[in-house]
Amino acid sequence: MNNTTRLAASVVRLILGSDSAPVSLTQASLLLLRVVLGTVMIHNGLDKLGDIPGFAEAYVEAIGLPFPIFFAYLAAITETVASPLLALGFLTRPAALGLFSTMLVANYHHILIGGFSIPSIELSSIYAVCFAFFTVYGGGKYAIDSLISNALGKWISLSDVSTDIAPVKVAPTK
Repeated sequence: MNNTTRLAASVVRLILGSDSAPVSLTQASLLLLRVVLGTVMIHNGLDKLGDIPGFAEAYVEAIGLPFPIFFAYLAAITETVASPLLALGFLTRPAALGLFSTMLVANYHHILIGGFSIPSIELSSIYAVCFAFFTVYGGGKYAIDSLISNALGKWISLSDVSTDIAPVKVAPTK
């Protein structure tokens, strides 16, 4: 096989293959997605915090949840705190799980009020799927979680090495 054929085959694999992208490019894409999602989601929580009674009445009471003020605060605080955590990649899975939960409730609200209308459920569905992905996958290589995990792994492996060293036996004195 000549070089031109190899190059053509590599380009075709890159275009058609889903697992052929370089790891660094894949991880950079996950970083970009995480940062954009976390950044654009913050305003939702801040908007809710700006008018808790209005949000509780219009959204939480409308779907029949008990304790609407409590759940309004829960949603607002979850979105306000978890969004920057997701963007940073710190506690990514719990943050994404909280955001995923709020999007499931948002989807339920949109379906209950507007039916299965694509324009009403589109954005919250896209958010929900993205948050579900990060709940399962984690923050990726370029996340604070990974830095902490790698540091802990090194620390644990170093402590294992130090415990593997046989103790020095000292002869009893007379």
